[in-house]
Amino acid sequence: MGTLITISVLAVVILYLGLYRLNKALLPVTVIGLLVAAGFAVAKWNTVATPIYNGMILFDHYAIAFSVITILSTVLIILLSRNYFERISEHVAEYYAIILFSLAGIMVMVSYHNLVMLFIGIEIMSVCLYILAGIKKRDFASNEAALKYFLMGAFSTGFLLFGITLIYGATGSFDLETIKNYILSNTQNISYLFYTGILLMIVGLCFKVGAAPFHFWTPDVYEGSPTLITAYMATVVKTAGFAAFLRLFAICFAPLSDFWSPSLLVITIITLFIGNITALYQHSFKRMLAFSSISHVGYMLFAIVALGVASSNAVFVYATAYSIASIIAFGVLMLVQQQTGSSSFDNFNGLGKSNPFLAFVLTVSMLSLAGIPLTAGFIGKFFMFSRALSQYQIWLTVLAVINAIISIFYYFRVIIAMYFNQHERSAINIPANVSFVLGISALITIIIGIFPGFIAHII
Repeated sequence: MGTLITISVLAVVILYLGLYRLNKALLPVTVIGLLVAAGFAVAKWNTVATPIYNGMILFDHYAIAFSVITILSTVLIILLSRNYFERISEHVAEYYAIILFSLAGIMVMVSYHNLVMLFIGIEIMSVCLYILAGIKKRDFASNEAALKYFLMGAFSTGFLLFGITLIYGATGSFDLETIKNYILSNTQNISYLFYTGILLMIVGLCFKVGAAPFHFWTPDVYEGSPTLITAYMATVVKTAGFAAFLRLFAICFAPLSDFWSPSLLVITIITLFIGNITALYQHSFKRMLAFSSISHVGYMLFAIVALGVASSNAVFVYATAYSIASIIAFGVLMLVQQQTGSSSFDNFNGLGKSNPFLAFVLTVSMLSLAGIPLTAGFIGKFFMFSRALSQYQIWLTVLAVINAIISIFYYFRVIIAMYFNQHERSAINIPANVSFVLGISALITIIIGIFPGFIAHII
């Protein structure tokens, strides 16, 4: 558990650096510390994974893979933050520390082997995010986002905790393996408490990942939060949520898929259509990304609905592709907002002429999110459609393809604005750290799209 310990200690070190006003050291120390934590995770790859801490944590290949991708995504987002928090407050260390503490909760979420640890991981992450959403203390939109996120988060936690309680009441244990054995040994005599607990946990987890019809907090929270924090919530947090979601259902509830898969299938279809159709009518690029994130939740739910041995790889590949493309989109949005003060689509007019590099990387991001071939997003959608075809009739895949076509319209809207809506504008100054993040993210997106083999079967 060197990864979890390193991240937790790193957060405390960052607070001490802030105490002694060593603000220039915050970014490099954070990045180096996170890379060391990722190194500890990778070093565990060839070891035999067994539950540790009395069966609380299982740091297997699944946990390692999702730990590494969440850490590396956080590194890219942290690199975008240079001089960002300084414009909000002079107390910068606290923001880095809160992000790191939330990442520590995420490490618990992706490696839990006990429902208590799932709850603790989600709460550590959520409490930090409530604060991060409202870090612009004098911004009413940020205050509103924090309040809505807190209220909806607390409400969903109630469902999740009640579900865990009922499952414990039926099985007498929080351990995932014990719960699985209970199902296998009582296939014809499972308590109604257990079934109710599954449904309540589905509701709670769907709230956390932003699946419809439990999505109504997502657009307002994403729009009101600072753009850097929105990028973190839309990528790292969502990836962790699905890692926790899939681990629970793959280990424990797979034998009862005939019970829960119909309701989750309905949620998946609703999520796809609400996310994509609503995104069509948005005039703000940031709000469009919020609704598109809802639609991507629908695609990732395919791997849980059509649960199988390949589901872990499918979610990992899709989450990786989605996270990298979203980091590019939010990175460019931050620069445009600094110049124009708004996230309207009109503010991207003429960007292809004034800043060809920004226009190119954003185009790669939009093509990947839309699932166009030769991008990582296409590989992710291919995996998800394959999962849907493996267990369901072709109609489900047809619905997914229809939604993918709908998404092309709003993703290409920003591409059209950049290249075809002529507008005289001054060039945007791109800091070196932002150029690095955008360039490396676009390169990874293209490489995965052309050579998917090196990531397709990691887990």
